[in-house]
Amino acid sequence: MSRRDIYYWKCDRPAAFHGTQVRGEADAAITRELEQELCRHFDTSNVVLQPGSGQGNHLTWTAEVDGKALFIRVENGPEKDGHLAVESTVLDWVREAGVRTPRVFGCDATRSRVPFAWQALERISVPDLNQWFKQGTLEVPKVAFEIGAAVAKWQEITFEGFGVLEWSAQSSVRNEGQGTSEPHRGLCGPHFRYADYFHLRLDEHLRFLTTRGFLVNADEIRAEIESHRPLLDLAPGCLVHKDLALWNILGTEREIYDFIDFDDSIAGDSMDDLSLLACFHDAAFLQRSFEGYQSVRRLPEEHLRRFWLHLLRNMIVKSVIRVGAGYFERDGGFFLNSPGTNLRQITLSKLATALRGLREGSGLDIL
Repeated sequence: MSRRDIYYWKCDRPAAFHGTQVRGEADAAITRELEQELCRHFDTSNVVLQPGSGQGNHLTWTAEVDGKALFIRVENGPEKDGHLAVESTVLDWVREAGVRTPRVFGCDATRSRVPFAWQALERISVPDLNQWFKQGTLEVPKVAFEIGAAVAKWQEITFEGFGVLEWSAQSSVRNEGQGTSEPHRGLCGPHFRYADYFHLRLDEHLRFLTTRGFLVNADEIRAEIESHRPLLDLAPGCLVHKDLALWNILGTEREIYDFIDFDDSIAGDSMDDLSLLACFHDAAFLQRSFEGYQSVRRLPEEHLRRFWLHLLRNMIVKSVIRVGAGYFERDGGFFLNSPGTNLRQITLSKLATALRGLREGSGLDIL
């Protein structure tokens, strides 16, 4: 299926919030079919699967295939979505841009042999950075700087069109670092104007949050966004991870190994990924990320207003997911929770800060 009408998959997919609840282990039938498919794909009988511990919206396994350590992801939603193949291409492009990602050893999203899409990735034997962050041992200034630099590097990849990436025989990708632009049988954004993508399902998201009693100022938010519509006049759109967070970065307390999970990536605005960091982190973290970004490329015009505009849009989406999937009722072991914190109040506070920042053109210090 196409994701043309999707702003963010986890809440906008036809099977809304599928995979955001506790999924448990895959059933034996999926495991058996997956093992047989991996044996066929890698031309071996030596495949050993163990259930994974991923908290995302895919089923996961660790695997040993002829002694090679792999990480397996399966998408088995009712939409029969094939976006794992798109992400596999993006992972390769990001690595070519100078940012480490796991290598893709196999992917089949056609469902021609098995009734699910699967992807076999290089297994990186380190935790995600969120584990170190929650333990208080992450070297935050260094890591935040390196994240900002990585964002700037993958923004060398630009596309025709805007929005969730999809296959197109007439799309192009440009590597600005090499100053080249060539026709490329690859990916593009399906929307001609960035504003069309940015406003996609916005009214629906605000209506959902209002109906569920989470928001009382939807009209104020909508009006503020509309008053800054000229900020959405972009050309071209750059690669945006769109789910940038510490749990999607693997490494040690002081070193990043790999960026993962580009499944939600889009062609969009250069301030979007930095704003996603602000969904979870304070002014000091963002200041270091901005410094890392500027070590690679210059900040765009109106970068602060664009930053706040995208933080507001991203917090609206995260609010929809957190309300719809029941995240506010999860215990302290949930990846978004920390001891002594209230996720609902944190979410409301971030929304209010983003709205204020956009209205006033504030600096990062209000985070």
